[in-house]
Amino acid sequence: MKIAVGMSGGVDSSVAAMLLKEQGHDVMGVIMSVWDGSADVARAARHSCYGPDEKEDIEAARMICAAIGIELHVIDCVSEYRESVINYFKQEYLSGRTPNPCVVCNQLVKFGALIGRALGSGLDFDKFATGHYARVEFDPARSRHVLKKGADKKKDQSYFLYRLSQEQLSRLILPLGVLTKGEVRRLAAEKGLGVSEKDDSQDFYGGDYRELLDAEDEPGEIVDGKGKVLGRHGGIWNYTIGQRRGLGIAHEKPLYVVSLDREKNEVIVGTRDDLKSAGLTASGINWISVDPPSGEFRASVKVRSASREADAAIAPSGDNGAVVEFDVSQDGVAPGQSAVFYDGDTVIGGGVIDRTF
Repeated sequence: MKIAVGMSGGVDSSVAAMLLKEQGHDVMGVIMSVWDGSADVARAARHSCYGPDEKEDIEAARMICAAIGIELHVIDCVSEYRESVINYFKQEYLSGRTPNPCVVCNQLVKFGALIGRALGSGLDFDKFATGHYARVEFDPARSRHVLKKGADKKKDQSYFLYRLSQEQLSRLILPLGVLTKGEVRRLAAEKGLGVSEKDDSQDFYGGDYRELLDAEDEPGEIVDGKGKVLGRHGGIWNYTIGQRRGLGIAHEKPLYVVSLDREKNEVIVGTRDDLKSAGLTASGINWISVDPPSGEFRASVKVRSASREADAAIAPSGDNGAVVEFDVSQDGVAPGQSAVFYDGDTVIGGGVIDRTF
């Protein structure tokens, strides 16, 4: 097959490309250019998707592709990234929600604009591959492509791919889905790829995210659940649900950010018990591996990429919505993040958290 591999200059995409090449496929590398050179974020740290070190990542990918014996094509996705990811990120934070830029980037840019622009530039390929730790299988009984967890449960990245469409899944190859991170690093070292010990990217942006917001201070009050004023803040976007440090409040018990009220410009704090949510509502549900359920069903749910799955009852509601009720109340559920539903290793679907209860 003719396969384009989304390169990053890191170990995962490098090994994915190498494995496909060794299997005899006609492989090429493609890498997104998304950094727009904005001066206000020039202090970004390294090892991130968006930052001033992009040129070095591209050169690293070029060296890897040369070692493997494939071409690398740099695809300009700056405008799409700015519109779909950066603007979304700013809007969510300024409205008091916690965004998930990696999920949005995968859906709209990495598996959307990148492929579209690459094909539009005249590149010829049938499949698209990445170094994600997840699996895609075709289920004849459902006549659907199914997204599953990667074999390495500690590195599983299926959470970040839940918004992909059937069309995107049908084109996708994930060579690392059956491998562990240790096996991938060992393969890179054995083949002399030079990135076997390279650190993973930790986030989409390596600097202080407030550099991206470009927002002036908007002072308001920090209050408890009864509305008692405990302190002041300079803008609700400086806080996230579950945050404990940096509140500047002396209290007999540790306090955490429980919620953010954009309308009142308030940061609401409480104890660890106040962080617990019995359930949530979510919208924009993408039933990635199944037809939309007709009634309530049970599944395990992740409310953050690093959180443990929680058993819950899920009831579809309204227009592509769902109500999730946990068996055991969960900490730190944040509007704006994604709730992803699992049946064992299979990703059923997921949506964006609107509110908690």
